[in-house]
Amino acid sequence: MTYKFSSLDEAKFLAEYWQKKPAIIKNAFKDFIDPLSPDELAGLAAEAEIESRIINRDSDDNWHVEHGPFDDYSAYGDKNWTLLVQAVDHWCETGADLVRPFRFIPNWRIDDLMVSFSTPNGGVGPHLDQYDVFIIQGMGKRHWRVGLPQSLNNEIPHPDLLQVSQFEALIDEVLEPGDLLYIPPNCPHEGYAIENSLNYSVGFRAPNQQDLLSSFADFALQEESFKKRFSDPERSLTEHISEVSDADIQSLKSLMLEQFEQDGVFNQWLGCYLTQAKHDLAIELPESELTAEELESLFEEYESLVRLGGLRVAIIKTQLYLNGEAVSLTSDQIELARYLADNDLYESSKLDSLCDSDNSKRLLLLWINSGYIYPKDC
Repeated sequence: MTYKFSSLDEAKFLAEYWQKKPAIIKNAFKDFIDPLSPDELAGLAAEAEIESRIINRDSDDNWHVEHGPFDDYSAYGDKNWTLLVQAVDHWCETGADLVRPFRFIPNWRIDDLMVSFSTPNGGVGPHLDQYDVFIIQGMGKRHWRVGLPQSLNNEIPHPDLLQVSQFEALIDEVLEPGDLLYIPPNCPHEGYAIENSLNYSVGFRAPNQQDLLSSFADFALQEESFKKRFSDPERSLTEHISEVSDADIQSLKSLMLEQFEQDGVFNQWLGCYLTQAKHDLAIELPESELTAEELESLFEEYESLVRLGGLRVAIIKTQLYLNGEAVSLTSDQIELARYLADNDLYESSKLDSLCDSDNSKRLLLLWINSGYIYPKDC
């Protein structure tokens, strides 16, 4: 399925709204078609390996959270509850199609597609997120309130549900199918379904310093880096033996930062870190490994191939990073690698033209035989 913006100027949006203020883009997707039905979403929520939860409020206004898998919804009634399913783009090809228009933001920043089905008055309460999110309105209607960052109190009506106190709203509108809501980090928001509704949330990664340092430290230990010891051959007498001098502090700091300045080590960690999957991938390996001799038949049989939903790919200089693994590139693989990394739908004729060497064929076979790309059925 093909999704394209009908009323979003990407450059203007980045300049005026991205990480600055919330925005509603009415009719962002003209004649919007839901990529999946409520029943199909419920089918995903029945799978143990797919993260899902139901949030509902009872008649006494108490909040409840239950975690999937789910196979029966009869106990929840016909209002006041929401089913949320994470990483739907990993498991549903049309869900991955819906993420594609948002790739004007670099791929490494995109997290996943969360899909929610809400009954009337269903929602998760007022809250804020630490990351950017686009919310597409599918079937039904939903009333949204969104504010700018402001001083609020945290409220925890359930151990698995963090909310905030009521806030002053900048946006107070009803979204209809095809409308798009953008919410920057730390902007309080709440949305409640007016009728049975589907919403699609494209979330973005925003690692904090602790995440980055922890991951880099793990990588350094695994690679046996950080083994250089402190030395001070220019040591002179000091008046106060209890004092840690400015020079010593700077030397210790420089020793710690030295690894960050080594591009080879840092880039290898960064590429692996940014391409690690947060959620399980729906990898299906081919029944038998494809060979270079069979590529031509594959291109003749299928007009296009598609990338596995949720697969993270990055290129740093001449190194390809694929699902948390580093792949060194030869000069005759770079053009193919760039095509594979920059797109998620591939024309067979283009792949054929780029596989003009044994090395490039080897790279494509790595993707195919790992289950990372596969023929697209018409």
